[in-house]
Amino acid sequence: MSKEHVRLRFKRLVTCSWKSVFHWLPVETLIHERQNEYYEVLAVADKAADSTAFIEFMLRVIRDALRELIQTEQVREQVTEQVQRLMMALGSETLSAKELLERLRLKHRPTLSNNYLRPALELGLIEMTVPDKPNSSRQKYRAIKNIT
Repeated sequence: MSKEHVRLRFKRLVTCSWKSVFHWLPVETLIHERQNEYYEVLAVADKAADSTAFIEFMLRVIRDALRELIQTEQVREQVTEQVQRLMMALGSETLSAKELLERLRLKHRPTLSNNYLRPALELGLIEMTVPDKPNSSRQKYRAIKNIT
């Protein structure tokens, strides 16, 4: 049986048939991100004629993915309506505070700073282009995480 068949069989038998949520887990992507370790573990399991190392590896991969999913859900729950509006206004662009004020139809810079930018920065959803000078006239903001 090829390594690809082993991976697919593991996903189908162990995960998808147990809980339907695992059907949506991007196992291929998770393995690709750890490809070297994946092949090392497969070689060990193949040499020992024992799948324990492979199963332990896959369970660690699944655990890590679920932890990341939970963390993403927790961030999503903490995101205020204002931060959601900010993220939509930013999209994939890098914008200045002035541009954000216009896009969000706000008039007061302190409102933008306190209710939009600061919470998004604290949640790690956006970053400053000039982080060592927060008050720089060249300061712009860009999204670094997607909340959808």
